[in-house]
Amino acid sequence: MPKYMTKQRKILLEYLSLHADEKLSAKQMAEDLNSRGISASAVYRNLSDLEKEGKIRRVNQSGSREVFYQYTDGELCKDCLHLSCEKCGKTYHMNVQGAQMLVQNLAQSDDFTIDKANTVLYGVCRECRNQ
Repeated sequence: MPKYMTKQRKILLEYLSLHADEKLSAKQMAEDLNSRGISASAVYRNLSDLEKEGKIRRVNQSGSREVFYQYTDGELCKDCLHLSCEKCGKTYHMNVQGAQMLVQNLAQSDDFTIDKANTVLYGVCRECRNQ
């Protein structure tokens, strides 16, 4: 059950929705929101609740012990598969046709249904490959 919409929670959700394609650390969010009167403890407390509600996803980046969070409750993220670059950390929405083909092929060949809301495919993006 969603918690009461406090001013701090509303500001954090607005911030997360503006950064939906990014993985952000709690420390980074707290630093960015400090000027708006949001304490670090309020960020951590709300992140825990938002994760339980399925509005954000906790992500561990390859080669790092730091925990990152990504907003998943926006309209663009619903029913999408995500591609995450292991070099730069950017997360992309997989194109709809490619995602549908992957989901259908797995359903047919392996009798396996993908939970799109919780699936992230890791690899290297075009920009990082071309560097």
